[in-house]
Amino acid sequence: MDKKYLQTLLTNVQKGDLTVEEAMDKLRRLDYEDVGFAKIDHHRALRQGFPEVIYCPGKTTEQIVTIARRLAQSANNILATRAEPHVYEAIKTVLPDAQYHEPAKAVVVNRDPDAEGSGLVLIVAAGTADLPVAEEAALTAQLMGSKVERLYDVGVAGIHRLLENQDKLLAANVLVVVAGMEGALASVVGGLVDKPVIAVPTSVGYGANFGGLSALLTMLNSCASGVSVVNIDNGFGGGYTAALINRVQSGEGK
Repeated sequence: MDKKYLQTLLTNVQKGDLTVEEAMDKLRRLDYEDVGFAKIDHHRALRQGFPEVIYCPGKTTEQIVTIARRLAQSANNILATRAEPHVYEAIKTVLPDAQYHEPAKAVVVNRDPDAEGSGLVLIVAAGTADLPVAEEAALTAQLMGSKVERLYDVGVAGIHRLLENQDKLLAANVLVVVAGMEGALASVVGGLVDKPVIAVPTSVGYGANFGGLSALLTMLNSCASGVSVVNIDNGFGGGYTAALINRVQSGEGK
């Protein structure tokens, strides 16, 4: 359950907008809520600092909408990843403040949109074809409270584009490097900075790319210290990890 949500409950009780009994009824589902096809983890924000995220593929639209509606009862922020436009339209019928981010294919409910992010996470993408994964990382880190900047289309085939932006690289607390093809960009960036680099391989590339496997292996075998790797096309995982590191770097960690 979101700390801001708990504070909202307390404020509403103090203002008389909510009775103690009504507040207690909302808190009874603190651990998780069993809706038959899913056990919704309302406690995750307290344990991990961010509510449970909905991964849409494999779920029916009805299931996604039900999970989103129930999460909205206990969380200020909701994120549904890999969501198609028709899923967004369905969610919006029950959560009118939902927004769709086309590049990232994500549905977001952000009930504190004016909050200023802390620290700095820099999302670095090799090419335009990598942007869907890069945007998923950026959106995730931003929703988790990080200030996010983007540096796109700076792949190693035109390395001067990257080197001209070294000031941006050096200013970040943590960097997420998204690249397909041979995935060399993560090693190059890792050799230029003294901050953690989260490498995200993408499935972008020709046949011998093997759906991102070549980029994954290149990143795993990086000779640059400080490079960590998440799974193929896992922009969410890269952004999430970067935001957690950024919290510590910014002095917000527990």
